Amino acid sequence: MSESQKLLHEPLSDSDSEPEHEPKASPRHLSPSPASSSRTTSSSPAPPGSRPNGSAKRQSSFAQPRPDGAPRTPNRVRFEEPRPSLNGHGSGGESGGDWVELEGEDYMNGDDGRTRLQRLPLLTGIEAPSVTVAEESFNPEDHLENARPRSGMRSAFMNMANSIIGAGIIGQPYAIRNAGLVTGTLLLIGLTIVVDWTIRLIVINSKLSGTDSFQATVQHCFGKSGLIAISLAQWLFAFGGMVAFCVIVGDTIPRVLDSLFPSLAKMSFLWLLTNRRAVMIVLILGVSFPLSLYRDISKLAKASGLALVSMIIIIVTVITQSFRVPAESKGQLRGSILIHSGIFEAIGVISFAFVCHHNSLLIYGSLRKPTIDRFTRVTHYSTSISLVACLVMALSGYLTFGDKTLGNVLNNFPNDNLMVNIARLCFGLNMLTTLPLEAFVCREVMNNYWFPDEPYHPNRHLIFTTTLVVSALTLSLLTCDLGIVFELFGATSACALAFILPPLCYIKLSQKSSKTYLAGAVVGFGCTVMVISIIKTTSKTVMGTGERAQCG
Repeated sequence: MSESQKLLHEPLSDSDSEPEHEPKASPRHLSPSPASSSRTTSSSPAPPGSRPNGSAKRQSSFAQPRPDGAPRTPNRVRFEEPRPSLNGHGSGGESGGDWVELEGEDYMNGDDGRTRLQRLPLLTGIEAPSVTVAEESFNPEDHLENARPRSGMRSAFMNMANSIIGAGIIGQPYAIRNAGLVTGTLLLIGLTIVVDWTIRLIVINSKLSGTDSFQATVQHCFGKSGLIAISLAQWLFAFGGMVAFCVIVGDTIPRVLDSLFPSLAKMSFLWLLTNRRAVMIVLILGVSFPLSLYRDISKLAKASGLALVSMIIIIVTVITQSFRVPAESKGQLRGSILIHSGIFEAIGVISFAFVCHHNSLLIYGSLRKPTIDRFTRVTHYSTSISLVACLVMALSGYLTFGDKTLGNVLNNFPNDNLMVNIARLCFGLNMLTTLPLEAFVCREVMNNYWFPDEPYHPNRHLIFTTTLVVSALTLSLLTCDLGIVFELFGATSACALAFILPPLCYIKLSQKSSKTYLAGAVVGFGCTVMVISIIKTTSKTVMGTGERAQCG
């Protein structure tokens, strides 16, 4: 028995049951009803045999006879490729064994009157979207990578410049003091060039390794040990930022409140608002900690705009108010014009300000046309503008205060300067809203390392966030010297992210050339700076040989 005959003699199913007799209709006058048009089956020839008593056999709708082989419904389906007929014979003409579905009336009326049997079922189970689905907001960027908003060159430049010009800019006068005027200026320019190259190197390494993140690139090159190294470097850099922000809050906001309301210090309870440690505890736990509990970093996006405005205010304040500083607040430049003994500490402070390597691939991917040439121009523009801003800040602060320059140059200004107090207030409030961003990075690094395949857990989220914020706050309460924070974390995590890991990955992924030898030299430089800076900064902190910062 042929395949078509087997198909036509199938027993009747409940879903396909039909009345035994249907009125006959000419194929020319068939009009599909709503019920028939919704079916997914078509007609077939009558079975070759019938019951002995002459009564019609109950058959499924698939096997109902139709005059001249006309189908039950004029379904409009066309397959791209012609399919052979079920019995292996052609349907007429020169097509031979080809089977083609036609549309409309052509589909209903065959050229030669022969039966056309649909071999494959039509698409079933398709439903119109419900009202609730249609009313839901649909964001294509959540599902399609190509539909995500892209930025132009200007937006990418602003994002990268904002990543570079951060809290570290107020420590640049302190870096010039440590290295000397000439040496510090040359270091600032030279390190900017190296950082510019290593930022672009991260994108090159990503393309060579076929990965889409800095962590994945290092893990691809060095396995588990590479993942540990990059995770530790990123965590230390973000945690160091949290500690620095807590110190800045304690250095700025109490001074502003004491200057604006001199009688607060004499009030019974409100005197706490002028106490450094009390203000840090209240503001960090009352403002930064709740913001750090957010799971979505996009809710903190407005902090970037506030950061850029506060940086501009600080630079303008240092430039304009340096001429109004009293003589007793100014220091001497003698002995540190050419070179000074704190070169390695200065490198750590400068590196802390310029590291934005963890954002480089994100900025590259946000470009409307992400190419190496376009990203290179964005990097050049961003590092150049950041270099100008840091040079202006460093030279203005150091030439004004000399050897009395502090890690936070705003602390060198008198407390009664109104414009400086405005800059302090903006900077302190900015740190309160920027600290959660660093906490987010630390928490993500911990989750990705220890729980990479586990879903979100609220208790773990709360424990990690609380531990991070309280630990950073505790360390910041133990020191008033922002320069020490910049030196220590800049010498460890910033050097690893900027001068060690990107060139190492490039050496691993590329063939030997002049660039690989240059990368090896940068790695050696980064390792040397890291070791010497850690030793000098730690010994100065433990033995108390350095000049201690005075807490307000």
